[in-house]
Amino acid sequence: MDVMWSASEPQSVRAVLEELNRGRRPPLAYTTVMTVMARLAEKDILRRKKDGRGYVYEAAVSDTAGIAVRDVIRDFGDNAIASFVEQARADPELAKRLERLMRKQ
Repeated sequence: MDVMWSASEPQSVRAVLEELNRGRRPPLAYTTVMTVMARLAEKDILRRKKDGRGYVYEAAVSDTAGIAVRDVIRDFGDNAIASFVEQARADPELAKRLERLMRKQ
């Protein structure tokens, strides 16, 4: 994911493979990287779009916290959100931080 987060444009599997294999011994196989990237796209961690005969990928979340939050919401839905709201209500500092973050958007 670090390769994807540092990219300024969508990346092909080949481009990611080359970056990952820079200085790596033994090198990763193309099919290994392709499989991992396809699975991350299935989990909505990467977005992919058709580009010729293959795909290019870009990050759908901005960091590991985004992945964790997405997983919690996916797995627990409204219960996770309700729990977060309860915690914010019980913690005035957390509620203030949340309000500031929401105003930024």
